[in-house]
Order: sequence, then structure tokens, then C-alpha cells
Amino acid sequence: MLRVAELMRHAVAQLLARGQVSDPILDAHTITVSRVQMSPDLKLATIYVAPLGGKDETDVLKALDRHKRYMRGEVTRSINLKFSPDIRFRIDDSFDAVSKIDALLNSEQVRRDLHPDRGATDDGSDS
Repeated sequence: MLRVAELMRHAVAQLLARGQVSDPILDAHTITVSRVQMSPDLKLATIYVAPLGGKDETDVLKALDRHKRYMRGEVTRSINLKFSPDIRFRIDDSFDAVSKIDALLNSEQVRRDLHPDRGATDDGSDS
């Protein structure tokens, strides 16, 4: 499952990078294909994408959905699968989660807990 998912991720990324999918919305955006999740029977591929800067996510998803039949055939041919998995696109929100965690780790409360006031315990004695 993981191997097929990674092969599909590369194939979809190549299709988008080479401009093989002709659509004005897709041409206007740089799209990152972050991951692909395959169903256990390899019949369904959920492709997580993120437009650069997070702009026009809804429009990008609609454009990808319009061309998913073509992309499905091209991906199946390029990675030589026995069955052509159905494709669905989702916006990858893991980048937002990472930034939230980063903000939490850089908050004053966490810094205070990680680096307590050492002046009270650092009196020069060897305890």
C-alpha cells in the first residue's frame, strides 16, 4: 500500500509539474502533492494537495476534480497498475497543524517550563 501510494504521489506531482493537465486555475498555482493514502484494496487513492501559499484552495480542488478522470488514466499508465484506483483530492491541512504546534512550542509558557529560573538553584554549591 505504501509503495503504491508513493508511486502515485510521484506520478501526480509529475503530471502537475510538467503542465500535462491543461487548466487555467492549475496553471496559475504551484501545487504540492504532499501524500497519497491508499485504501487496503488499492481501489481508492486519496491525494492530499496544497496550493502554494494556501490561496484559492476551493478553486484548485474543483479544477483537480474536473480533471481526475484524465489524471487517473495517466497515473495508471505511468505506474503500470493492474486496476485503476479511483482518485479523490483533499486539501492537506497538516502544514497548519505544524505551524500551530510551532507556535505553542515558542510560547512564553513553554519556554518558562523548559528553561526554569536557574538563579535560585545555581548558588555555586555542588549538591
